[in-house]
Amino acid sequence: MSAVGVGIPGLGAVSALGAVVALDVAARRRGVPGPAAVIGDWADADAVIAPTIRIDSGVGPPDRPDRYWFGALSFPVRPSEASLPEVVGGFTDDVLILRDGRWRWRSLSGAPLPDWIADALRSPVDGAPVDGAPAAWRARWTAPDRSAHRTAVDRCLASIGRGEVYQACVCTAFTGRLTGRPLDLFVDIAAATVPAKAAWLSGSWGAIASLSPETFLTRRGAHVSSSPIKGTVPADADPTALTASAKDVAENVMIVDLVRNDLGRVAQTGTVTVPDLLTVVGAPGVWHLVSTVAGRLRDDVGNHALLDAAFPPASVTGTPKIRAAELLAEWEDDPRGVYCGAVGLAGPGGLLDLNVAIRTVSATPDGRLVLGVGGGITADSRPDAEWQECLDKAASIVGFERP
Repeated sequence: MSAVGVGIPGLGAVSALGAVVALDVAARRRGVPGPAAVIGDWADADAVIAPTIRIDSGVGPPDRPDRYWFGALSFPVRPSEASLPEVVGGFTDDVLILRDGRWRWRSLSGAPLPDWIADALRSPVDGAPVDGAPAAWRARWTAPDRSAHRTAVDRCLASIGRGEVYQACVCTAFTGRLTGRPLDLFVDIAAATVPAKAAWLSGSWGAIASLSPETFLTRRGAHVSSSPIKGTVPADADPTALTASAKDVAENVMIVDLVRNDLGRVAQTGTVTVPDLLTVVGAPGVWHLVSTVAGRLRDDVGNHALLDAAFPPASVTGTPKIRAAELLAEWEDDPRGVYCGAVGLAGPGGLLDLNVAIRTVSATPDGRLVLGVGGGITADSRPDAEWQECLDKAASIVGFERP
């Protein structure tokens, strides 16, 4: 079998989430690590799944990968205090790819599809169909301190007034306790909300259930793009309010300029463009204002140089980025951890695809949960409205109830 991949007959009805559940059950029975998955709009496919992969702490994306890497990078502000490792990742030669409703097996080593993987995807999971409901779970959430967040927003507004920053993303967090498995939480909420950039990672260190709508970096060889989100209204609001809002438009344009600057540090001169500006896009529970910045990288730029230029994501930091990051460390009570970092995959042929880890739940092995929320602050921001935006963004996760 070649690395190009071969089709797998008989799997047309198996969803990506169903495949993750089935593979997790089969992997546990075999005593091997479970799957990692990216589901939605990833790597020119609808899903990419590593059926079994060991995700360890400290394993970041390679500069020029010759294998598939799945992993996550934490937001680099006070990272040493985070409950999960700052960086997690793992490597594999073998992935399942779902594209246009068809599953394919790709092995960089030429290995055939293992029988246990084929059997897992074709057989019932613990007596239920592959696409049946995951096991029962329950999350009890505690809302963040409203007054502390308002104070942080007020401090940001004061800094904007002094000219220290033009915009900054001020964040807080819901905390929770999970009864059940993080994978079942991920599968249920991902099935209900269909996020554009969902991702699942787990290991002895804990788990990451990312339900993000936002693309941080997507790279194919020398071509790179980023699609920052700035501007949010709840799903029951008129979406045209976003493009009519001077505050939201200004916020988005400022971040577009910052992304242009970030990519311009590593792109060929004159190749950075903005092919899409101020488009309204639906996401779970909200409408967002999204733009896209693209460029062509210089020949000497690997993933490390690209991340050095662009990470952390502009949309969740502020402008100017370095000063905003310094101030956020003072304003926010807790480290963000993986929230506002990035989750995704890298692979041969110059593949790099990372989300912005918003709408992302981190889980420790003992069941502690963290869900970060926040929003961009500009001179026109109102603290009460910013608090409501935090609640709107969290609603699809903390308010989830199984039908």
